[in-house]
Amino acid sequence: MPNKIKKLAVLTSGGDSPGMNAAIRSVVRTCAYHKIECIAVYRGYEGLMEGDFKPMNARSVKDIINKGGTILKSARSDEFRTKEGRLKAFNKLNEANVDGLVVIGGDGTFTGALVFNQEYDFPVMGIPGTIDNDIFGTSHTLGFDTALNTVVEAIDKIRDTASSHNRLFFIEVMGRDVGHIALNTGIAGGAEEILIPEEDLGLDRLVDSLNKSRKSGKSSSIVIVAEGDKIGKNIFELKDYVDENMSGYDVRVSVLGHMQRGGSPSCFDRVLASRMGVKAVESLLEGKSNFMVGLLNNKMELTPLEKAIKGKSKINLELLRVSDIMST
Repeated sequence: MPNKIKKLAVLTSGGDSPGMNAAIRSVVRTCAYHKIECIAVYRGYEGLMEGDFKPMNARSVKDIINKGGTILKSARSDEFRTKEGRLKAFNKLNEANVDGLVVIGGDGTFTGALVFNQEYDFPVMGIPGTIDNDIFGTSHTLGFDTALNTVVEAIDKIRDTASSHNRLFFIEVMGRDVGHIALNTGIAGGAEEILIPEEDLGLDRLVDSLNKSRKSGKSSSIVIVAEGDKIGKNIFELKDYVDENMSGYDVRVSVLGHMQRGGSPSCFDRVLASRMGVKAVESLLEGKSNFMVGLLNNKMELTPLEKAIKGKSKINLELLRVSDIMST
């Protein structure tokens, strides 16, 4: 394995997701395994520009694999979007004798890394960390599986009270641009309807569907709504419309919000993070750069950062069909 790299840096940026700490741990320990130095960058690109660095070794990352969030903190940086900001970051990396950078985050994080690489030919490698699972080039992003389990647990608890009071619950989950969380948790939680950005059901069809459910003997219903769903301006508008056009249900709204991002990562996310960290470091040591590590057909694969950013994560059409059948 050719190794011109003697020192790597790792940072987390954008929204946090469960599994980020496990990925940090993997990057640091893979560096230790290959006997190269590793430094942590605190507060994302903001910390990169300010030189907020800390040397890391295998013991520095003990007892973090089970923790949610990110020990390196995360911050959005407007200054890094400027050439002056990126020059500051480049100078700080040079001063610290860093030869390559691993970035953990979503498309905004990758865009920053891509531009930085294009300007300074600085080796970068991306690890996808976002609960939305909206990154092209991987079947699973870090945190997606944990978020699914968190949401399903919440749905199960809400269903208990829905069935006790003959209530209709609209439950909003994260997913501004894609409906992966809504579709998967809707099926797993036994939802009567699932509203996602990719499918415009329409208000009248929604009411018709709920009426059919009630006539078939269902005394309570759960509707999962992705926050980016196009039917109404927001979930409360949906509630108001159903209130006005349907009788017999006590309609309630539950917005799960940022609880979906928190919590201890699942076994799947811990293993995925560990695999991605190893692949990211070893790919840089092999002389590769400007890629994102992803899971495709259960193998670690590399996708060019530009393709990962511009590509579209597609909804699983089979799951849409399964959802229709299960709501019968």
